[in-house]
Amino acid sequence: MKRRLAGGLAAVLAGTLVLAACGDDDTTGEGGGGAAALTPVKLQLQWAYQAQFAGYIAARDKGFFEEEGLDVELLEAAVDTPPHQVLADGGADFAIAWVPKALQIRESGAEITNIAQIFQRSGTLQVSFKDKGINAPADLAGKKVGNWGFGNEYELFAAMTEAGIDPSSGVTLVQQDFNMNALLSGDIDAAQAMSYNEYAQVLEAENPATGELYKPEDFTVLDWDEVGTAMLQDSIWADTEKLEDPAYQDTATKIIKASIKGWVYCRDNPEECRDLVVAAGSKLGASHQLWQMNEVNQLIWPSPDGIGTLDEAAWKQTVEIAKATKNADGDTVLTKDPEGLAYTTDYVTKALEELRGEGVDVTGTNYKPITVTLEPGGV
Repeated sequence: MKRRLAGGLAAVLAGTLVLAACGDDDTTGEGGGGAAALTPVKLQLQWAYQAQFAGYIAARDKGFFEEEGLDVELLEAAVDTPPHQVLADGGADFAIAWVPKALQIRESGAEITNIAQIFQRSGTLQVSFKDKGINAPADLAGKKVGNWGFGNEYELFAAMTEAGIDPSSGVTLVQQDFNMNALLSGDIDAAQAMSYNEYAQVLEAENPATGELYKPEDFTVLDWDEVGTAMLQDSIWADTEKLEDPAYQDTATKIIKASIKGWVYCRDNPEECRDLVVAAGSKLGASHQLWQMNEVNQLIWPSPDGIGTLDEAAWKQTVEIAKATKNADGDTVLTKDPEGLAYTTDYVTKALEELRGEGVDVTGTNYKPITVTLEPGGV
């Protein structure tokens, strides 16, 4: 099937981490030349290799990190390895994490800071079969509503709360696996999905009534960006205390700059970035990854103020939802406004200035999504 998409987008490290590139040569040729040592950096991803992280994979594989003097190791994650906690515990130098989850551990004492807001829009959806009649959050009342938990549910809970539904009693909450099997089998009425991942899974599945793949018109989708309860997602986080070190500050600017180069490359070369992700070891198929690359690009581009710039209105909305929305246990993500250096734009501003000076298009004003053909099972 084809779909044309509209535009929108604790252990401390062993050994001593060198945070600034050494000025000495680590190899010496007969003529006395050599390559300067690269600064080793560990960047913790939020999940396993997939196009959600294509910009960082491209920055590594296309040499953008190396151009900035960095030797970056990308660390994959799982459900039990939240990236923001890995960073806070010293297991990584930087991490990719959703804002509400990171703010939650900050309130518990973790010293981490958002230094670049890569995703400008939320990719979270609630998907249901069209015949369920769920066209607005209020229509979820009395339904079996799937959600993943682990802090992924607050946009959904905020939307239900605004619609007058108590998430703890107005619906039947179902712990959903990170797939769409429960929706496809009819065990739940609405399923949580990322636009770049699980939503594609239903469109890669066969409709038993037709023998063909399901089509978008078979479903209704609640998009939290449109509903108004979206929260900020993938951003680059740094160690707050280390940001007092000029060497770490320099590394922060460089990792942002190289990462942005990677995302610009994936905006302009989505098929090649799909291939880089597949080659990196993603367990998802090629057509699924191209869909994901296309959808992720729409969460980033266009970026009128420059990729990585934090929209203060979106930040405020995220914080207000995190303070006001209760989960099924009656708890909120935050009990008060974030304190200390929750975010800074210093390093992304410097990185963007350097990139603009190099002629890099950091806004993507003319970005247009591509047409993606999904194959059965996403192969």
